Amino acid sequence: MEVSIIMSNEYPLNVPAPHHFTFAVRDIPDVTVEQRERVLKATHYNEFAFPAGMLTVDMLSDSGTTAMTNQQWAALFLGDEAYGRNTGYYVLLDTFRDIFERGGEKNWKKILDLVRTDCRDVETMMEKVYLPEYEGGLFNGGAAQMERPNTFIIQQGRAAESVLMEIVKKILAARHPGKVFTIPSNGHFDTTEGNIKQMGSIPRNLYHKELLYQVPEGGKYEKNPFKGNMDIEKLEQLITTVGPENVPLVFTCITNNPICGQPVSMGNIREINRVSRKYDIPLIFDVARWAENAYFIKMNEEGYADKSIAEIATEMFSYCDGFCMSAKKDGHANMGGMVAFRDKGLFWQNFSDFNEDGTVKTDVGVLLKVKQISCYGNDSYGGMSGRDIMALAVGLYESCDFNYMDERIKQCEYLAQGFYKAGVKGVVLPAGGHAVYINMDEFFDGKRGHETFAGEGFSLELIRRYGIRVSELGDYSMEYDLKTPEQQAELANVVRFAIDRSRLTQEHLDYVIAAVKALYEDRESIPNMRIVWGHNLPMRHFHAFLEPYPNEEK
Repeated sequence: MEVSIIMSNEYPLNVPAPHHFTFAVRDIPDVTVEQRERVLKATHYNEFAFPAGMLTVDMLSDSGTTAMTNQQWAALFLGDEAYGRNTGYYVLLDTFRDIFERGGEKNWKKILDLVRTDCRDVETMMEKVYLPEYEGGLFNGGAAQMERPNTFIIQQGRAAESVLMEIVKKILAARHPGKVFTIPSNGHFDTTEGNIKQMGSIPRNLYHKELLYQVPEGGKYEKNPFKGNMDIEKLEQLITTVGPENVPLVFTCITNNPICGQPVSMGNIREINRVSRKYDIPLIFDVARWAENAYFIKMNEEGYADKSIAEIATEMFSYCDGFCMSAKKDGHANMGGMVAFRDKGLFWQNFSDFNEDGTVKTDVGVLLKVKQISCYGNDSYGGMSGRDIMALAVGLYESCDFNYMDERIKQCEYLAQGFYKAGVKGVVLPAGGHAVYINMDEFFDGKRGHETFAGEGFSLELIRRYGIRVSELGDYSMEYDLKTPEQQAELANVVRFAIDRSRLTQEHLDYVIAAVKALYEDRESIPNMRIVWGHNLPMRHFHAFLEPYPNEEK
């Protein structure tokens, strides 16, 4: 018999009540500093190449590292591995409609539950799963999805970006040979920026840098100030300076991952939409962490306290013309992604070709579908297994759970406050939704130049001494030395401590706090780094070779 324990104001404990437990235990091996040093040398000091099995805490990324729930593991057994129109295809698209378009839980159809009950009523399955027609939104269904495809399952976010950018590149190159375009964002992530640069365009990051590094008295804000917002004045100035005809897309990262995981307010999203509409430029969201952003809006923005995460998500997505998604984050899953654009919306209008009578000559959705099929598989699965599709569908619903999201955000804040209270300079406060960031310029007291790649030195020294892997997202990864002065001024020289969903305990976080405190107190001994191979490679941090050299300014 299942017993539910309800915490009551009558019997306060002044500690949070647990919301989950786990039966899966994974041992961490004992590894010496000398062993880690040998491996660092053998892997050319590339943190991505360091074996995960030799780490004590791996905070490189929260992508696909989720500890899935029992409901997700159960859903794996429902996975349909059929090549064409597997059951999960219908379930996943309708899950997206539920959360992103239907306005909250009261309107969910949740055909997932129908599949979970092993429905054998063919007529019911035809009526509710296989044959419903949808059009006019981000997720066409039935004949509309075949005639005007606008939703594309992809196995992860960077592949989604690649599919989108390659098609946009081909269309722009055919229409305007040799022309260079500019694509602004509140903050392009490393892979987004890499894909934009490979299409020959210029990425720009337009956020409030002066606000980002402000620390309130005592280290805490009463309300989150939405440091991930786009600077609307900078956006409009950029568009008018380069010309709207030279800005094919406006991107918005929600939450703003490269800008320290900071949230974007609904008010700011509306303003970005307004400016984009003013100049007829499609607005594309990067929505890897859409649920975290919805949580921040609920907790901090006036008018949203009584709305659910799903209700807020529906409004957020109403303002975009399309989106790219890594579902390995707020899909609460180990694999998955999506590209989608609004049926007959601005993206479709701007990138499709039409005959003189207004009929469609070339549908951009068809081009995207051809690319998807040729690179990742049939549109029913797009490189995902049927099992992963079902786990993702369950995970999307679970990310709408307030208790889960509240616990996740508070883990991040615990780590950030731990660094701050330990006296570590440069901690970005408040914490973002998925990670804690440290400003390396402030950490090193402004003594390390951009050419030293000191943030990468910090990351590698954290591996060497303590077996903790993080992600440098500053001068080295974001290619400060290869940028224009305007782009350099827009870069945040930070290191990211990503927190896996439902996996790390307070014990892990306390260990990380102690390690960073110790390293901060000995920061003058942290070596600088130089690139010895792969300096100009696209997204160089994934494969370049480095070597350390001593910091001489002590």
